[in-house]
Parts: sequence; C-alpha cells; structure tokens
Amino acid sequence: MTKFKLLAVAVLAAATANTAFADEGIWSLGAAAYIQNSPYKGTNTETRPAPMVGYEGKNFYLRGFNGGYYLWNDKTDKLSIAAWYSPLHFRPKDSGDHQMRRLDYRKSTMMAGLNYAHYTQYGYLRTWLGGDVLGESNGVTWDLAWLYRYTNGRLTITPGIGATWNSENQNQYYYGVRRSESSRSGIRHYNADSDWNPYVELSVNYNLTDNWSIYGMGRYIRFGDEVKDSPMVDRSWMGMLLTGVNYRF
Repeated sequence: MTKFKLLAVAVLAAATANTAFADEGIWSLGAAAYIQNSPYKGTNTETRPAPMVGYEGKNFYLRGFNGGYYLWNDKTDKLSIAAWYSPLHFRPKDSGDHQMRRLDYRKSTMMAGLNYAHYTQYGYLRTWLGGDVLGESNGVTWDLAWLYRYTNGRLTITPGIGATWNSENQNQYYYGVRRSESSRSGIRHYNADSDWNPYVELSVNYNLTDNWSIYGMGRYIRFGDEVKDSPMVDRSWMGMLLTGVNYRF
C-alpha cells in the first residue's frame, strides 16, 4: 500500500511538472521563515528558514509547501488534486522533559487529496481533504474555513476562521502514547480519538513594486479535547507564523 501511495504522488508530481512548462502562468521565487510553538512538553518555539517557489497557471499551481493540478478552475470555483507538506513532528531530544525524551519520534509527512474553493462577493469557502501518503500516521485530515479578502492599493489583508478535523490515526500518531512507550518513559498510556481543532488566521501581503512583495500569515489554533488531554501536551493552543519576501516574474 505504501509503495502504491508513493507511486501515486510521483505520478501527480510528474504530471503537474510537465503541465507547468506548457501552461502559461506566473513564476515567483522567495525566502521565508516558518515559526511555530510546539505543543509538546519541554519544547521551545521553532524557527526554520525555507526557500519559496511559486507558480500560478490555468492548470497547475505551486505555492511553497503545497502544489496541485486543477480539475476545475474558473472565477467562482476551483477544484484540484493537491499534495502538501505537513510540518508537525516531535523529536525526543528537543524536549527538556526527561520522560518525553524516552518517547518515539513522530515524523512530519506529506499529505495528498482534494482542495476546493468557492468565491462569492462576501468572501470565499476553502476546504481540503487529504491523507498521509508516506505511511507515517496513516491519518486523514479535513479542513474547512471561511475567509474574506480585502485589497486597498498595494495592500491585501485576508482574515479567516475555520477548523481542522483529524482522524483517530492522525491524533494517535502525534499525541497518543503506546503501552511500550508508557513502560519505558513513565508517561501514562493514552489513546487519542478523532476531533476538531478550531482556528483563526490572518494573511497580509504588500506589493513593494510590480515584482517585489512582502507577506505574512499567522494562525492561532485551539486544541480539541483529544489533543489537550494527551500527556504529551502541556498547552491548549498552538500558534504559527510564516513571513517572507517574494519576487514575481
């Protein structure tokens, strides 16, 4: 099954890459910093630099950590097959808690599925449904949000509110504690079920020139009970920030 998933991702990547060269669109290059406070006990806020490559075409798009191929693309509705990087992970050595250091590694992964957006004069609906294609969690996530884009000259501000549903496998991998881990670490055994995590977000983009722009995106996530009740977690929320500079050509 894992080999089939990897093959499917490879085929999608090859198809979209070939389409990009035939699709007359806009390319962009940039650099960004990704900042996130980890939900795990004894860990600190993590900052990671990241190169950002973008492409917006009629058939294909690439937006930093995610890319996709449009099945439907007009001014009102956009439906695509998509793949995206899921950065959540836990490295035991990063924790200052001696019990947490005896748990197993939880790896980040790649998700793939469907992405849909519906635009109206009052804002737009954004939703995606995807599963882990690298076999780390074997989990499924579903995100649903409503956003409103406001533009004034060179400045664009987009606030939004939404929620993410994580399947039982997804939560169990990142927040559950197996009996073998419990015996080794002294942390109580915990089985996580599926749940919803609501959030608010805000994106800001400012065009310095016709080609150069700076941007930022922040999100505040409120954990559901299945995450908050995990003995691996010592907070009820998580924040993330992505900021950088971009050149479009």
